[in-house]
Amino acid sequence: MSSSLPQPNPSFVPGVVSRRRHILIVDDNASIRTGLCQVFNGERDFEVCGEAENGREAIRKAQALRPDLIILDFAMPVMNGLDAARGLKKLMPSVPLLMYSAFGDKYVEQQAGFVGIAALISKSEPASSLVNKARILLRETTDSYGKTDL
Repeated sequence: MSSSLPQPNPSFVPGVVSRRRHILIVDDNASIRTGLCQVFNGERDFEVCGEAENGREAIRKAQALRPDLIILDFAMPVMNGLDAARGLKKLMPSVPLLMYSAFGDKYVEQQAGFVGIAALISKSEPASSLVNKARILLRETTDSYGKTDL
């Protein structure tokens, strides 16, 4: 005998947002983009909504896709990650920017902070460090604003 009562959602956890968070990945290296897409799409709470290979393309795609978080490389042709971050922060100030770069010296880290990048993760770190930092930044953004720019 089947019940007409709604069945509980087994994946529901009180206080946890269940929708997948949309990520825009920006890196001039196609292999890096592909790898990051696989990592984030393999997580149940993330979905890659788009990719860009330079800062200018990132700004255009971010305006169209309205991601919850943007991961930027530092060194890219056309427009680097710092210049892109300046433009992105003007367009969507509450969307966290995470720099994922091979360049992790103090100068780059300082400049990243000046333009509004929330964190810098070295490409020498395991991908799990990037995923964990993304979760932390999205939790902080949700806590601060109640929601993101979506």
